[in-house]
Amino acid sequence: MTAEFDEDRFNMAIRKFLKHVGVTSQREIENLVRSGAVKGGQLKLRMTLSAEGTALKHVVEETIAL
Repeated sequence: MTAEFDEDRFNMAIRKFLKHVGVTSQREIENLVRSGAVKGGQLKLRMTLSAEGTALKHVVEETIAL
């Protein structure tokens, strides 16, 4: 990080990004379930986070009951 790094601004930008991801992802999952496309009583989800130009690959998996 450079001397010009503003940690508060950086944290706010990350929070804004994560809020956008969370809200839009929840909406997409709800639409999928309501459409009837999900069979059975559970849904296995996977979210992959990557950052262009880096080796970042963070995967979160969860199975949720419907």
